[in-house]
Amino acid sequence: MHKRGPLNRRFGENLRAIRIARGRTQEEFAHDLGYDRTYLGSVERGDRNLTLDTVSKFADQLQVDALELLQ
Repeated sequence: MHKRGPLNRRFGENLRAIRIARGRTQEEFAHDLGYDRTYLGSVERGDRNLTLDTVSKFADQLQVDALELLQ
């Protein structure tokens, strides 16, 4: 898969850190979002170029502001 830019990596790192801090496994979190665990893994590695709607969906599921995932 094509590696994306630094914003994708930062988003993935923040997503993973917040997910873990909330005590959620990758598999549980992916299931709750309706995604496969492998897709979530690729997001957390920064391999995916996400839409703003998808960023919002992740933020809503974690109950954080979307900007927190992008900072």
